[in-house]
Amino acid sequence: MKYLMKGLVLLGASFSFSVLADVIFDKSRDRYIPIEISYPVQTGACKAESPCKVAFVSAGYGVSHSNYQFIGNLFEQRGYMVVAIGHELPNDPPLSVSGNLYETRSENWSRGAVTLDFIRNNLKPRFKNYDFDNLTLVGHSNGGDISAWLANEGKDYIQDIITLDHRRVPLPRRDDVKVLSIRASDFPADKGVLPSTTEQKKFASCVVTIPKARHNDMEDEGPEWLKTKINTLIAGFLEEDSCAQLASNLNSLN
Repeated sequence: MKYLMKGLVLLGASFSFSVLADVIFDKSRDRYIPIEISYPVQTGACKAESPCKVAFVSAGYGVSHSNYQFIGNLFEQRGYMVVAIGHELPNDPPLSVSGNLYETRSENWSRGAVTLDFIRNNLKPRFKNYDFDNLTLVGHSNGGDISAWLANEGKDYIQDIITLDHRRVPLPRRDDVKVLSIRASDFPADKGVLPSTTEQKKFASCVVTIPKARHNDMEDEGPEWLKTKINTLIAGFLEEDSCAQLASNLNSLN
């Protein structure tokens, strides 16, 4: 993995915001964590007395944390700071591909959850104009498993969780955490990972499948039609549309 040196990086012409590429050192674990912080389009609206929201983005395994700009752009336009976090380092053990995957991969997810918690506690005092007490967690595939793992630990600073086709870790069933899981069409989730229809109604969660979507395409290098549909669902979720309305919004794009 390429380590990002601290500094201000201006993105291409299609983006009007800037990204701070940084590496944060977790002394307790002797671990350097690469992150990218991008800011709301209207940063002047973010003040200590009315802080702007924050979203943490966790990548799929083997995908760079910087490969979700299409999602980051959506959040920035809606007034969020976006923190993209690199979870996998060169000296980490590879993700298990055999045995009971929930058991053999749990170390990866637990480590990632510790990283998310550490980043939140590290950045909160540094960015007083942003709300780290009502986080939105976004994760693709293994990054979604990491996000769900943290949400299941009962942290009171998580407001929403959005997963892109994660498959292993059960989504939280909590009254205080809103859930959206956007599903691809080529792989099923493990049993018990997704809330049932009854649980979705009880816990204000929503599961929506995008027809013909592929698991590995849910990042910047995926097709434009898929990225448009993902962002349509996320935008509706942030606007607190019902699950039925999200499905209707998706169908209108066909």
